[in-house]
Amino acid sequence: MNVLELIDNKKVLEWRRHMHKYPEIAFKEKETCGYIAKEIEANFPEIKVLHWDDKIVKEGELPNYGLVAVLEGGKPGRAVAMRADFDALPMKEETDLEFKSVYENIAHTCGHDCHAAMLLGAMDALYKIRQDIEGTVLFVFQHAEECLPGGAQAIVDTGVFKDYDIKAFYGSHVFPSSPVGTIKFAPGNVTANTDSFDIEIQGKGGHGSTPEKCVDSLLIGTEVVQALNFIVPRYISAFDKAVITVGKFHAGTVANIIPDKAYISTTVRSMSPEVRDLIEQKVHEIATNICAGYGATCKINYTRGYTSVVNDEELCKSFSEIVDSTMPDIKVVASEPLMGGEDFSAYQQIAPTLFVALGCMPEGSECYLNHHPKFLVNEDVLPIGTALYVEFALKA
Repeated sequence: MNVLELIDNKKVLEWRRHMHKYPEIAFKEKETCGYIAKEIEANFPEIKVLHWDDKIVKEGELPNYGLVAVLEGGKPGRAVAMRADFDALPMKEETDLEFKSVYENIAHTCGHDCHAAMLLGAMDALYKIRQDIEGTVLFVFQHAEECLPGGAQAIVDTGVFKDYDIKAFYGSHVFPSSPVGTIKFAPGNVTANTDSFDIEIQGKGGHGSTPEKCVDSLLIGTEVVQALNFIVPRYISAFDKAVITVGKFHAGTVANIIPDKAYISTTVRSMSPEVRDLIEQKVHEIATNICAGYGATCKINYTRGYTSVVNDEELCKSFSEIVDSTMPDIKVVASEPLMGGEDFSAYQQIAPTLFVALGCMPEGSECYLNHHPKFLVNEDVLPIGTALYVEFALKA
């Protein structure tokens, strides 16, 4: 079977451009969720749609605009799941596209509109041959990938997957750093654990002419910042990937006043659970002890973000064989781990996962990476990404 012949490229393009034109940011994607639900209900009446956009949101809760659609094949077999995110970013789009965002400061500058369109395209293709499918395919259209606590865990927490014995979970992401026709994946870590912490140092303020009567939070803060930068090279093996970056340090208002408080904000990236735990431990020890040594105190707010996405070795092997045998024009490249984050990792609680990078480098224009206001996608990637969804569903 030539999967590409099952794909309606015109529909996929239409879905992508509609979602690109009408983007919505994380936890506000009600219209996008509704659009996807209506498209499924209108075009694929035998597919069951489960979503939560009409849920009453209590004060302090985040809305869950995720959607899961279930296609029961005509023959018994395994269950597999495939995910596409669909939230946009709170930033201006600076392109000349005819279908550019209609909103001033909301734009699909990461490619999630492509992901959702490709998954709809895969649903369309698989629906045509549903009687021949051995097993069940779950299509996960996910909200809020870009914003903690993320939409993936929220969907997992609904319990929607408990009724299905899912054997494999697939996701993909477009990246303009590689040309169309290139896909990247490899066993092991794909992305990093993405954590952060804030430190508030409480000293004793006073006049700059009498520092001996003060506990200088600014001076203490500089020592804390320096010490934080020693954690990775002195406590973490050179063979373990980890990063601590202090991105914000604020203290004081005027030149002749010693501030009573200082504020430090950081981002932390790691790969293994052990290194993740060790960094958090050392942050608390170092900041607390330095402050105590100078007579100050500190409050540390340490936030665990997304867990590292880890590709299953067997899924990588079998998927590589699938691509080689069915899509010989596609170039498979072994990927290196990224220090960015992805909440696709939440689905590792459900089944072994595979996450693939799709090259979408535009032709004839400068390449701008994801999250840039001039981000562009070569739409020739759409049938390729759609076909990969289909092949995974049929073979996994």
